[in-house]
Amino acid sequence: MKKTIVIVDDHVLIAKALEGIIGNFREFEVIYGCENGKDLIQKLESNSKVPDIILLDISMPIMDGFETAAWLTENHPDIKVMALSMQGDDNSVIKMIRNGAKGYLLKNTHPKDLETALTKLNSDGFFYPEWASKIIFSNMGKEKEAENSVRISDREKEFLKYTVTELSYKEIADKMCCSPRTVESYRDQLCDKLELKTRVGLAVFAIKNGFAN
Repeated sequence: MKKTIVIVDDHVLIAKALEGIIGNFREFEVIYGCENGKDLIQKLESNSKVPDIILLDISMPIMDGFETAAWLTENHPDIKVMALSMQGDDNSVIKMIRNGAKGYLLKNTHPKDLETALTKLNSDGFFYPEWASKIIFSNMGKEKEAENSVRISDREKEFLKYTVTELSYKEIADKMCCSPRTVESYRDQLCDKLELKTRVGLAVFAIKNGFAN
């Protein structure tokens, strides 16, 4: 069975071209397209088929890719989000990852590389090309400096360790011998301290700073 994809892009010609390209891929198929994040939310909430993967543009009217990625992470965490944009600057890459994107590609990517990226995203859960990985690692030092300037308690560090697992917050609470409300408090405090918005962002931070070991 083919993995399903939704394209979210306000440029209709680009979206249609992508749909045609993906139509030639053996393992993937596009089930519908959306012009922006709001359009996507309306379709998902109207019982449209939930896709396995969303190819998400960043620069869109009404609701852009940053806001859409964060909404998807909170409301449909099982959907794998791949940013597909003309923007390859550090800020855009890091912000999309913090908001939950599991991959990042530029729109000038060759069709064969797109198919490879989708395959890796589906099998491994993430895909970042070499240029994006360099941006991520170059920013690790900055985030480490931020961590050093913020006091993180032992219990918060323990919580960070569990953010990289598939455990629910209730299951994390059981592991930590506390209430789910307390776990949510750790999450909210860390998000405030580290200026993050999602569990994915916390998990990335935990991995980069050695709390996941």
